[in-house]
Amino acid sequence: MNARDVILGRVRTALRDVPASETPEDVVVPREYLSAHAADDPGALIELLAENLADYRAHVHRCTPSQLPETIARLLREHGSGSVAVPADLPAEWMAEVGDGDEGESDGVRQVSDSGALTAAELDAIDSVVTGCALAIAETGTIVLDAGVAQGRRALTLVPDHHVCVVRAPEQVVASVPLALPRLDPGRPQTWISGPSATSDIELDRVEGVHGPRTLDVVLIVEADADIDGEG
Repeated sequence: MNARDVILGRVRTALRDVPASETPEDVVVPREYLSAHAADDPGALIELLAENLADYRAHVHRCTPSQLPETIARLLREHGSGSVAVPADLPAEWMAEVGDGDEGESDGVRQVSDSGALTAAELDAIDSVVTGCALAIAETGTIVLDAGVAQGRRALTLVPDHHVCVVRAPEQVVASVPLALPRLDPGRPQTWISGPSATSDIELDRVEGVHGPRTLDVVLIVEADADIDGEG
């Protein structure tokens, strides 16, 4: 008898008294555990999200909606980006300041709109990508994309070296994974991001950018000026 036979035998034994006609929906399973451990307070969730994003080595920035175009332009300049790809349905006003440049600075940031036709090689030659997201999870510092509005396809955020991701706070911020799942469509292609792409070898030497962007800038859009305190 091999391990497979042992496991299947235990499953059959456990299900021996279950009627063949019974379905999982027929039995209510008590789920008394907490769905979240963070306080149900929007301001506290934003702070927790910023803290955990930074812990994963993402760079966190905050701005009001009116400051978003300048913030995106600044991040691209600071990264030294010569080109940036965006989803075809990204709001045009987000990129309104890109390429303007201050006096004495280069304004040559080439913008490429991706409708799905860019090849992996073409994406690899692009310096940065700017997208929105589906939601962000405060307790885990995770950004979730599902190819929805302003997010583009998965390859768009997995190939370029620098990702600027915009999160609307507090409406796109949830406390925990159990609270995030009901808001996501399991039929959509999801990408869960916790910091820049990274891995480590057996000696725990960290290497970033192996299977995704080496640099992740997360921009939290907040409404009140009181919520803006610079980078997280």
